[in-house]
Amino acid sequence: MEQIKLDDSDREILRLLMENARMSLKEIAEKVFLTSPTVASRIKRMEDAGIIRGYQPSIGYSALGYTIKAFINLEVAPQDKKDFYPFIESIPNVIECSCVTGDYSMIIEVVYRYSEELDHLINELQQFGRTKTLIAFSTSVEHRCVEPEVNEDARK
Repeated sequence: MEQIKLDDSDREILRLLMENARMSLKEIAEKVFLTSPTVASRIKRMEDAGIIRGYQPSIGYSALGYTIKAFINLEVAPQDKKDFYPFIESIPNVIECSCVTGDYSMIIEVVYRYSEELDHLINELQQFGRTKTLIAFSTSVEHRCVEPEVNEDARK
């Protein structure tokens, strides 16, 4: 993927898409004072560069009955990662899994309907190493988007 520099119009297009990914090209074009084909071309360029990676809905898991959100710290030995990654990708309740620094090598975000389901996953994870689980009571900031900063070159 090529690295591209974003100008003010690109950043505004991104901001609008982060607010509402379903906004039409026509609406975006009107707000950034460009034509719809120009906006479409800029969006495609940002997709090709990996800046825009997809358009997913923001799911209210608790409204679907998934009232338990947990973060599981897991210590995985380097030689076990080749087996761990396919395992964790196969668990549909895993929202995110990141390799991290510190006492644990993975942090896994999950949602479940029942504590017994979470307990079952934790028991399965312990084949890879020790775990530490944190259950979230509430979330004050949920997966928000960070607006891109102005490139130093663009400021000149």
